[in-house]
This record gives sequence, structure tokens and C-alpha cells, in this order.
Amino acid sequence: MNSQLKRGTLELCVLSIVSYKDCYGYELVNQISECINITEGTIYPLLKRLKDSGIINSYIVESQEGPPRKYYSITESGKNEKVKLQAEWFAFVNSVEKLLKGDGKK
Repeated sequence: MNSQLKRGTLELCVLSIVSYKDCYGYELVNQISECINITEGTIYPLLKRLKDSGIINSYIVESQEGPPRKYYSITESGKNEKVKLQAEWFAFVNSVEKLLKGDGKK
């Protein structure tokens, strides 16, 4: 997948996942990587930006399997942003599908 296209969709992917359940960074990377090839280096700067913007929160949970983990949860502002981004995404996808099917001809 084109890196610019991927970068533009990752925020929506992260918000969608954390809207269902709180996750730690590596868990997010693994879930997203099942559909889109990404690395940890891609996700952590995004998580920081989303946290700094008040779209997600983070908290630490002690782990019995290693060091404590930082979990991320969505805020009310994040829920609103997710709804907005989803609407934009579906409008975009529908427009592209029309063009690809030839329905955009005049």
C-alpha cells in the first residue's frame, strides 16, 4: 500500500481499535499489521500526537510478563473525531468506487 495512503488511514484504524477496547502500543501494531503492513516506528509517533491532542489517553498497567505496559483509551473528543474520520473515509471510498466502476462519467 502506498505510504501516503497508509499514513492517512492509520489514525482512523487506531481510533477504531481503541474505541472497542483499550490497547497497548505493540498490540495495536499487531492488530493493524494483520491488514496493513506497519512497524512500531510508525505507530508510536501517531500515538503521541493523538495523546497530545487529547484524542486518546494513556495509563500504565503492571505486567507479569515483563515491564509495565502503557495502554491507550479513546476520549470523548476521540470518539467524535472517529465519527468524523469514518464519515470522510466512507465518502472517499464511495467516490473512488464510483470512478473505478465508470459511474463518475458525465
